[in-house]
Amino acid sequence: MEEVPAAPNEGISLSALRSQFSVNGEEGPKYGFDGSRYHYGDGTSVASQNSSQILTGYDTLDVGPNYDFYANTNALGRVRRSRPSLFQLHSNIEVSSTHLASRQHTCNILIDTPGDSSEDDVEEPQSEPTRFGWVKGVMIRCMLNIWGVILYLRLPWITAQAGIGLTWVIILLSSCITGITGLSTSAIATNGRVKGGGTYFLISRSLGPELGGSIGLIFAFANAVAVAMHTVGFAETVQALMQESGASIVDPINDIRIIGVITVTCLLAISLAGMEWEAKAQVLFFIVILVSFANYIVGTIIPATPQKQAKGFFSYQADIFAENFVPNWRGPEGNFFGMFSIFFPSATGILAGANISGDLKDPTVAIPRGTLMAIFWTTLSYLIIAATIGACLVRDASGIMNDTLAMSSADSCQGLACQYGWDFTDCITNRTCTYGLSNQYQSMSLVSGFAPLITAGIFGATLSSALACLVSAPKVFQCLCKDNLYPVIGFFGKGNGKNDEPIRGYVLAYIIAVCFVLIAELNTIAPIISNFFLCSYALINFSCFHASITNSPGWRPSFRFYSKWMSLLGAVVSVIIMFLLTWWAALIAIGIVIFLLGYVLYKRPSVNWGSSVQAGSYNMALSYCVSLNQVDDHIKNYRPQCLVLTGPPSCRPALVDFVGTFTKNLSLMICGNVVTGGPSPATLDTASSNSHVTWLNKRQIKSFYHGVVANDLRTGVKMLLQGAGLGRIRPNVLLTGFKRDWRKDKPSCIDNYIGILHDAFDLQYGVCVLRMREGLDVFRQAQTHVDPDAMMTEPQPQPSTVFQSQQGKKTIDVYWLFDDGGLTLLLPYLLTRKKRWARCKVRVFVGGDIQRKEEQRKEVMDLISKFRLGFHDVEVLPDINARPQPEHVRRFEDLIGPYRINTAQKDGHVTAEQLNQDCPWMVSDEEIETNKPKTLRQIRLNEVLQDYSRDAAIIFVTMPVGRRGQCPSALYMAWLETLSRDLRPPVLLVRGNQENVLTFYCQ
Repeated sequence: MEEVPAAPNEGISLSALRSQFSVNGEEGPKYGFDGSRYHYGDGTSVASQNSSQILTGYDTLDVGPNYDFYANTNALGRVRRSRPSLFQLHSNIEVSSTHLASRQHTCNILIDTPGDSSEDDVEEPQSEPTRFGWVKGVMIRCMLNIWGVILYLRLPWITAQAGIGLTWVIILLSSCITGITGLSTSAIATNGRVKGGGTYFLISRSLGPELGGSIGLIFAFANAVAVAMHTVGFAETVQALMQESGASIVDPINDIRIIGVITVTCLLAISLAGMEWEAKAQVLFFIVILVSFANYIVGTIIPATPQKQAKGFFSYQADIFAENFVPNWRGPEGNFFGMFSIFFPSATGILAGANISGDLKDPTVAIPRGTLMAIFWTTLSYLIIAATIGACLVRDASGIMNDTLAMSSADSCQGLACQYGWDFTDCITNRTCTYGLSNQYQSMSLVSGFAPLITAGIFGATLSSALACLVSAPKVFQCLCKDNLYPVIGFFGKGNGKNDEPIRGYVLAYIIAVCFVLIAELNTIAPIISNFFLCSYALINFSCFHASITNSPGWRPSFRFYSKWMSLLGAVVSVIIMFLLTWWAALIAIGIVIFLLGYVLYKRPSVNWGSSVQAGSYNMALSYCVSLNQVDDHIKNYRPQCLVLTGPPSCRPALVDFVGTFTKNLSLMICGNVVTGGPSPATLDTASSNSHVTWLNKRQIKSFYHGVVANDLRTGVKMLLQGAGLGRIRPNVLLTGFKRDWRKDKPSCIDNYIGILHDAFDLQYGVCVLRMREGLDVFRQAQTHVDPDAMMTEPQPQPSTVFQSQQGKKTIDVYWLFDDGGLTLLLPYLLTRKKRWARCKVRVFVGGDIQRKEEQRKEVMDLISKFRLGFHDVEVLPDINARPQPEHVRRFEDLIGPYRINTAQKDGHVTAEQLNQDCPWMVSDEEIETNKPKTLRQIRLNEVLQDYSRDAAIIFVTMPVGRRGQCPSALYMAWLETLSRDLRPPVLLVRGNQENVLTFYCQ
């Protein structure tokens, strides 16, 4: 046998690749695949151009599942493979040998043959950019952003006002809001690959460009201003230290400005040095803060000196803890919400890790794990500090060494310090105490073992937060610029270096930060920043809720620990807190969002991200169908919209129940009925009878009904295929029952039945054929395709079917033998989302080679895991390539025998042209021989189904495609019969239209 390249993406004649054992069961060689070539028993082989695909085991243009078919990008140094189109598989294309040389270019396939490639054709691999894991990239970054000035300078004072108990409530309430947002962020971040752009990317790809663009611009600006806020906090601390030493540059306000500008410039230099240097600086700040915490804890244990006792510190005392556990409100802001508004900005750093999503090794793992761990550890640290400092320090102290109990009368002594030999009655009465929890912001420095380490902690917290914001703002802004939602700003989207660093964005963020540093007033800018962050939290939570409530098949986050109702609660609470903190700042933030939203709605940018807004529009059905015409199709929002050839729906309840199971509340279902005959009032009434809709409503099937009148069945189905639906709400999958009586029916009826499948393929439909052992028709006399005059138009009884019952812990067996775009996997997934099928275990079977069984299994497992379908049981079937049993081959021969060309026809009494025209269903010896590998495949596959899936709840099998003009209708019908016969479970033969319906990308 001559070696001939077998290109899976081109139509070629298979006669040169014919197997050497015949359909009558004569002995012949087995055929298989070793990963790079097809091997036959006589030692010959056929070179394959798709060495890493999962194999089908016989000569075919059809190919098994492959990662490249779903990937948007290509690995450096090799050409990405592509799935053969439905046209290539289905149409009758004869390719001469002169075309073989051009197949490599046409199919985009890299042939692993010496001399086929040159050094010029292969790109040099570039150096891998710096990528961070979940600890360094997310957890540490978030913790540094959460730990800030509030922790060191305000938490002790809040504890004095609200008491330890209510302070814990404030901390836990804040953590609940950030925790819910963290869960929502994790869900969105694991619903596909997350690129750079952080919060903006997550919101825009979930809610669409309208809200995503507005909040992205606001969030980037807020991060730039936050750089100024944290820098001013640092500058104020430095200026206070200088003042204590009697040093000054100009005056206090200008000193803050000078120190702030110098600091921002240094932070810009660190950022421009690259993400690796920035990450190292963050780790250094993290260590400094941990050391300051340890220093504080050690200080609480060390016995108090007289100097510290004079300032109210007495180490751990149960009486002090009890006294400080209850509130003691003071001043105009002395209330719960006043303290909450002061504390909450400290919890707004949970998105620091998500904002550099493009620099993470695996964002889908790093963002959930790092963000949630950061929230947990920072919450724990806040709770510990509030409890420990409240157990060591009294609320009021004078700091005067002479205010001891020995110097005054014990009877007139006020305050808890009296029990420890100190009398602070005068300053308590006159409200002149300068020390104690209620009066001194630097309480942590007093309690600590070595006060300068607390100052170092303040420096580390402020500088790390400023650095994180300085990195986040350009990253988010860069992604926004690249999407071209707003004019002018595209200039700042250009990236540089291997990490695509937004140098122009850094400079812009630096200019904004310097402008706000010159204000040198924290209380002016902090409220607006907090409200912008809260606005982002509200939209993230709403994004998660909206994506969940639309019930889109594209919403499949691998992170499961979230609740759509908790996300909604988080969104509502975030908006409420915006107004509780500063109502005017909340109005400003919401006003800006509305203005930017209106601009994007007016401009209508040409972007399509598969957002949940689009999915929600689908659920609004006809009322919003016109608006859907302006939205391009997207894989994430793909739904199997089924045109079901039921005839009168009451005649095939099992078919109706099965399709209704996975389309209910999810996608379109149209029950199609073809009434044969000429147009007349009677036939029109029969086709449009309301009794069919009444029957569907009684059965609680959410489906449309569409009846047409045509001269014959095939013409009527063509009308349904091209005319059913409205706008984007139109069928893309044809689902019909298996024709059980094909051997008893007229051959022309077989040709029409197979012709319907060909027509569906021609119109780019996916095709499904359902076969049940007991059949589908419950009223044989009502089969409109055979006897339209006897069709019943009145509502029929509601017979029960297997698809209405609980399936228990059975298995759903999926034989994903050829890659059709993923429809074979998507339908079982949708089935398992329903309560009746939820306990069923999905098993996926693929063809393969025994020598590469584990390797191929791992490849398919990796591919399926990227789709987030939850299928964990994959089995490679090497024995699928074995030769079928001789008795089964003879059984097939008997099946096809009546449709073979007889001796008289072979002798030339009837010309080939007349035969093809008059009897297109007849099968010649040449056609038997040409299609022999596929024939043997169907026979062997039925044996495999009998062995593996005898007790399954349902079987999904990739349906073979018969090439028009080369596979007669009788032969194709015999394939379908052989593949699905004698099986107890229902069998669904599935073939997508070779276009992707699954994706592992976020966009």
